[in-house]
Amino acid sequence: MHFDAEFWDFICFVIFIGLLGYVGLHKKIFAALDARRARIEAELAEASNLRKEAEALLASFVRKKAEAEAEARSIIAQAQNEAEIIAREAHERAAEFVRRRTKQAEDKIASAEAQAMAQVRDAAADAATKAAEIVLKAQVKGALGDGLVDEGIADLKRLLH
Repeated sequence: MHFDAEFWDFICFVIFIGLLGYVGLHKKIFAALDARRARIEAELAEASNLRKEAEALLASFVRKKAEAEAEARSIIAQAQNEAEIIAREAHERAAEFVRRRTKQAEDKIASAEAQAMAQVRDAAADAATKAAEIVLKAQVKGALGDGLVDEGIADLKRLLH
């Protein structure tokens, strides 16, 4: 029987595998593979937990963003309402100021009219008195005429003033 090199290579390989099995290398390889699988599973579990935490954090930030936007809209609406109230009050104050000034002007005009009317009446009374005095002096002469004129003038002044 002739054994070629390939046969001897096969026999050496079988002996080598047998020695490795005898020494327990296959158990060490399986243990290393199991340890690596466990480490990878742990890393995957940690990555899954980190992903869940990140998603929860993202959801929290999205919720906080929505709350902040709602609060900002509320603040803007409140500011607009306050601005409208302030504008309305300013308009009302301006209108009230115009009304007061108009009333003051009307009162001054009425006072000036009354004063002018009183001055016109006084001037008319003085003119009527002078005219009556001239007419009566021309028609009634003497002490009796002077007394009547003085009495008439006094009555006229009392009535007109």
